[in-house]
Amino acid sequence: MPVKWGVIGACGIADRRTIPEGIIPAENAKLVALMDIDEARLKKVAEKYGGIRYYTKEDDLINDPEVEAIYIATPTYLHHPQALKAARAGKHILCEKPMAMNLNQAGEIMRVCEENRVKFTLDYMMRYHSHHRKIKELIDEGALGTLVMGRAQLTCWYPPTEGAWRQRFEFGGGGSLIDMGTHCIDLLEMFMGKAVEVFCYTGHLVQDYPVEDTAVVVLKFESGAVAVVDNHFNIPDAASENRLEVYGSKGSILARGTIGQESSGYMIGRIEKEVKRYQAAQPRQEIKEEEIKVEPVNIYQAEIEDFSGSILEDKTLSFPPELGLRNLKIALTAYESAKKGKPLRL
Repeated sequence: MPVKWGVIGACGIADRRTIPEGIIPAENAKLVALMDIDEARLKKVAEKYGGIRYYTKEDDLINDPEVEAIYIATPTYLHHPQALKAARAGKHILCEKPMAMNLNQAGEIMRVCEENRVKFTLDYMMRYHSHHRKIKELIDEGALGTLVMGRAQLTCWYPPTEGAWRQRFEFGGGGSLIDMGTHCIDLLEMFMGKAVEVFCYTGHLVQDYPVEDTAVVVLKFESGAVAVVDNHFNIPDAASENRLEVYGSKGSILARGTIGQESSGYMIGRIEKEVKRYQAAQPRQEIKEEEIKVEPVNIYQAEIEDFSGSILEDKTLSFPPELGLRNLKIALTAYESAKKGKPLRL
């Protein structure tokens, strides 16, 4: 039997991506209910998916006896109260990132979910990208040698927009960093291990709203390796390649277009099986560049099937809430670093 899903906040990213690409095609999931406060839009969304029943109050969906798992796709400031209600009603939860507005809220979500024996995970769907999984595989095999440097870029054009909650601190908790950078930080920790120190710059360079439109973060990892995260709301979409780069003592992997909401992209490897001794008097031999091809999978479908499977089989979560708490801590420490103008230990 498939897991029966309800969605809170059904008219945004849920309708654009997670429902049509994730819940609907997933072999072990079934969409049974929707909720949003905009009834006119909600009715159209419900009709699009075959006349799914819908609610305009979150309590009604949470208390729907058929709903077993809930996808929370609302602004960040609502994650905490909605997750607590869902957990106390015995519903498993897939929540949009970041986990909450602060660490106290995130900790309470974890405690209440544990008390009510429900599973909680976060929507870091980029972990399921075929290219990213291949990078992790190559790193674990030692193909890159000792990791020394990484970079993750996620950037877009996001001008002032009436009613845009991501452009107001009280609703989203920040700007380009908290919205997009948390994905980048998660991927880099997936590849390079735990970060132990963070330094950050933020700025308001182009867009005229209270939260930052520019953020650059430098992470230092337990191994001593470093990485850069850059997130901007002020660079045209066509001008950004959303790069992912990992460098090691045996070569590098360079990906373009894999970070984001698409399941596609392009990746090359510049890897030497045997690193030759460098001699200044001789010309450097160029490392052979090869495309690294993978079988594509839809990141949303893979995520929904993974979480639904963990519910049906009572398996350990691929992304436990502890990782979501850690990710939020790194982002909040980055903001503190930007304010103080110095690196901070995690």
